[in-house]
Amino acid sequence: MTTIDARSIRHALLTRNEITIIDPRDEHSFAQGHPLFAAQIPLERIAIEAPTRLPRLDALLVIYDQGEGLAEKAASVFKGLGYSDVRLLEGGLQAWRDAGYELFQDVNSASKAFGELVEQRRHTPSLPAQEVKALIDEGADVVVLDARRFDEYRTMSIPTGTSVPGAELVLRAGALAPDPQTTIIVNCAGRTRSIIGTQSLINAGLPNPVRALRNGTIGWTLAGQSLETGQQRRAPAVEGDAATQARSRTHEVAYRAGVKWIDSTDLAALAEEPGRTLYRFDVRLPEDYALGHIPGFLNAQGGQLVQETDHFAPVRGARIVLADDLGARAEMTASWLAQMGWEVYVLSPGYSGELEQGQGVAPPPRGPEGRYKRPYEGTDNKTEAMQAYLDWEFGLIAQLQRDATHGFFVI
Repeated sequence: MTTIDARSIRHALLTRNEITIIDPRDEHSFAQGHPLFAAQIPLERIAIEAPTRLPRLDALLVIYDQGEGLAEKAASVFKGLGYSDVRLLEGGLQAWRDAGYELFQDVNSASKAFGELVEQRRHTPSLPAQEVKALIDEGADVVVLDARRFDEYRTMSIPTGTSVPGAELVLRAGALAPDPQTTIIVNCAGRTRSIIGTQSLINAGLPNPVRALRNGTIGWTLAGQSLETGQQRRAPAVEGDAATQARSRTHEVAYRAGVKWIDSTDLAALAEEPGRTLYRFDVRLPEDYALGHIPGFLNAQGGQLVQETDHFAPVRGARIVLADDLGARAEMTASWLAQMGWEVYVLSPGYSGELEQGQGVAPPPRGPEGRYKRPYEGTDNKTEAMQAYLDWEFGLIAQLQRDATHGFFVI
């Protein structure tokens, strides 16, 4: 089996050559420590997930484990699927550690580290849970917008909160807070999506005061405050002048981040270019995507694409094209991906071809086997685990600096 050493992998990351680093262990083992841009695909899921997550068969694919013998088995599966440039990390994860390179814990580590960098560089404003509760209790002029997926919001949410998943915020916040004096509070379960959501509204120039709920529902729970469950509040649909105004805001933000716009002819040329991986994502809500989407585009809600980039686009150095019939969601999502070091394009609205319906070719969801227990999901997390998770996030800035392969910037 062909091998590659840790230094060569690091060189590929620094020079932004395409490379995919795959960990075939279960998610819990992966969460104990992995390279920053590694992606996790358990051995038994490779044949199911590889076609969508790793679309180019001749891309460089590096596999490692921690001596369990899974890397060799995974390499054989990938080769059987037609992947032609499959290599093992020489010496496995221990060799990465011995070279003095950083290992990151948890999942979606690169996206979460980027969120911490955004807060540090932009001083993203936030309010503690106790202060937010006091504002709600006294009937102050505030609205709480939950930037998570709707299913997460429905599981548990901040009292009075409304579901507005991340990429929808710039598009829909104005309808929920039409008075520019109304304070908008953006929350998620922990930190990343509330930071990115709050900064999205600030970057877009929304006139309202905007604050993140510091530490999300974790912070709310640690403060001894109760969450709601089973809520169904959703932001209204937006079109016409409101959608046009939102796009004028996001267009400027995306331009400053270095995003490029293409049409269908440009997209076809990118898709035909050899030696480059191309991801195509429709960043709208799943129900909107199912009603009609451009063929070849997978659904990845914009906020989740920023939050879980390693899942949706594990080929570091690949190109990403985003689609959205109104434009604003794709442009805001693209602005963040560009700052995370991706070559990202937005397909200009106005596609006139035939649309496909349904949920596309996304692989079926994973089961609970080997899944890492996230301290910010559900309502039964231990206090110690939630606080430890926050402490870990606070330390990501220092890890990024030591690792020095990320290529992130913040506008």
